[in-house]
Amino acid sequence: MAEPRPISKAGVPAAMEKATRYRLLNEPLQAESICRDILAIDPDNQQALTTMLLAITDEFEKAGAGTFNDAKTLLPKIESQYERAYYEGIINERWGNAQLAKGMRTSVSWFRAAMRCYTKAEELSEDDNDDAILRWNTCVRIMGRYDFVHEPMTHDVVVEFGEDMPMR
Repeated sequence: MAEPRPISKAGVPAAMEKATRYRLLNEPLQAESICRDILAIDPDNQQALTTMLLAITDEFEKAGAGTFNDAKTLLPKIESQYERAYYEGIINERWGNAQLAKGMRTSVSWFRAAMRCYTKAEELSEDDNDDAILRWNTCVRIMGRYDFVHEPMTHDVVVEFGEDMPMR
């Protein structure tokens, strides 16, 4: 099998634009590949890390648990505590959406896990940054739409994520 060829450092900004564009065109595998190329020469590139994380989560409905684990392995590389909490919430929320699309009632546990992450991110955010609140509100509305508000958490998710988050 052939090995990927390295890109130039000077080409990183253009490659990053392409990765973002491919994500928006619903081509997450192409976006992920470009981010891997960027990270091969610039391992701490925060934009490439978060774009790759989002591209991986775009595949959750089609792919298996391996993609969930791939996304989670990127979290420790994200430097900002706020962004780590926020993107962990994104991973959990999107995994919950993927489970919901498959008709699995356990998705409620993933939305609650996401809400815990968004609450933590909100505490770490700047005063003018409501992104975590907007995501938290989306989880509330999804849970309400599917009548998940009073669903108990399942054992496997409780073991991984701890106690249920109180609803506020």
